[in-house]
Amino acid sequence: MSAAVFAAAPVIPSFGRGSSCVTDNKLFCWSWVREHWGDTLSKALVQHIELTLIAVVIGFAISFALALAAYRWSRLAPPIGWVAAILYTIPSLALFQLLAAVSWLGLSRTSAEIALVSYTLFVLFGNILAGLREVPADVRDAAEGMGLTEWQSLWRVELPMALPTIFAGLRIATVTVVSLATVAVFIDNEGLGAPIFDALQTTFKTELIAAGALAVLLALVADGLLVIAQRLLTPWARSARS
Repeated sequence: MSAAVFAAAPVIPSFGRGSSCVTDNKLFCWSWVREHWGDTLSKALVQHIELTLIAVVIGFAISFALALAAYRWSRLAPPIGWVAAILYTIPSLALFQLLAAVSWLGLSRTSAEIALVSYTLFVLFGNILAGLREVPADVRDAAEGMGLTEWQSLWRVELPMALPTIFAGLRIATVTVVSLATVAVFIDNEGLGAPIFDALQTTFKTELIAAGALAVLLALVADGLLVIAQRLLTPWARSARS
């Protein structure tokens, strides 16, 4: 057979040794999941959780400080909102590649986190500021009449009343980061994006389905935990609805 025929022949992925389910690349093989849970899936899941937590915590801290400043000095709100909106609209893959190309950090977790944090700012800043601005004026007047200082009113009255809106932003930002962290594999070979990308290259169905399902499950669990936290921290909101 000529070299040209060899060059044109399709490359058949090798799935190694294992059960017939794995070697035949059937739709889903529990045997592969059990065998590779410790060295592949659980490791990637923990990394994905770390990527998400770091991005959301840092993003919330930055957004909270910016929202307080914009709440105190309203002229700051438009420019901060514009910058956050521009960052939010940049396609994720383009931003990851841009950071890797222009940053001295190169292909690293730090570069990935910078990109992930930038995607949280628009939602978190907007929701924190909106929550504070939605506090009725008569509530602030009542707090002032009780002798509370501006900062006491903020921490004891306005922020607690803004919590439902703040948590709504947290839920959106968290689920967004869980999703985008899979794309971060292009500059940081960590998280559930690593097995997903590997499965796409090898066309191995089980790894793709298992890693993708874990990403979806992580988003659902994170959202559920935030809902529980919101209900625990805002018991008056449940009383008002009932």
